[in-house]
Amino acid sequence: MNRVSVLLPVWCWLLVLLVAPLAIVAAISLGEAADGVPPFTLGFSLDSLRTVWTDPFYRVSFLLSLRVAGISTLCCLLLGYPAALAIARAPERWRDPLLLAIMLPFWTGFLMRVNAWIGILADGGWLAGALSWLAGGPVRLLYTDAALYLGMVYTYLPFMVLPLYASLSRLDPALGEAAADLGAPPWLRFVRVTLPLSMPGVAAGCVLVFIPAVGEYVIPELLGGPGAQLVGRVLWSEFFANRDWPMASALAVTLLVLLLVVPATVQGIWSLRRR
Repeated sequence: MNRVSVLLPVWCWLLVLLVAPLAIVAAISLGEAADGVPPFTLGFSLDSLRTVWTDPFYRVSFLLSLRVAGISTLCCLLLGYPAALAIARAPERWRDPLLLAIMLPFWTGFLMRVNAWIGILADGGWLAGALSWLAGGPVRLLYTDAALYLGMVYTYLPFMVLPLYASLSRLDPALGEAAADLGAPPWLRFVRVTLPLSMPGVAAGCVLVFIPAVGEYVIPELLGGPGAQLVGRVLWSEFFANRDWPMASALAVTLLVLLLVVPATVQGIWSLRRR
């Protein structure tokens, strides 16, 4: 069996499920909105793309999405790294149960988990009630930025822990022991040995969290307030409410470009640091 026959199914899969849909979305983004089914006419108009880049509303939605995704990624990293390190250094018999605990949320539906947070964060929920009792006054959690970030971190934290654990579990313990023999304290061993060697896992986890978080729709819609107009919500409104398919496609194309530029920039910086 030659190389072409092995790669041909992969190329066909990429062509049908990746290249063709992207080409269709790009073609619609160059069209114009119209009354009818489908609600657009094909052409070569840059009006929708120009509007996405010049209209302050869309620009703010992209910047807000990048900010929310960046903060969520940072929070997942700060919470996920200690968890992954603890699992990697746990006794062998405890690693599988701990990883199972990380994966358990994936065994239930995503919408069910987010809707559960609505009940927890609602004004009559136990968490809001406990915080209100501690604060001595009403505390509102649902439909706030705090609820938005809580939902994002809760949802995407496993995507950070798993690649970090995969990277940390492969580290040779003898390296840390050698640093300890040379007189390095624990914090210095972490900074000079563990952290640099785990950077591939950090980069993989950040990419796995950041990319889907930028285009997230469900969590901002169910937990965020009216001001949480992330690009996912704006795109949904353009597609379903306004039925402006060219504008929605232009938003999708712009989002795709951003999602390609940001990881490529991170990869370029990482490559330059390694040289």
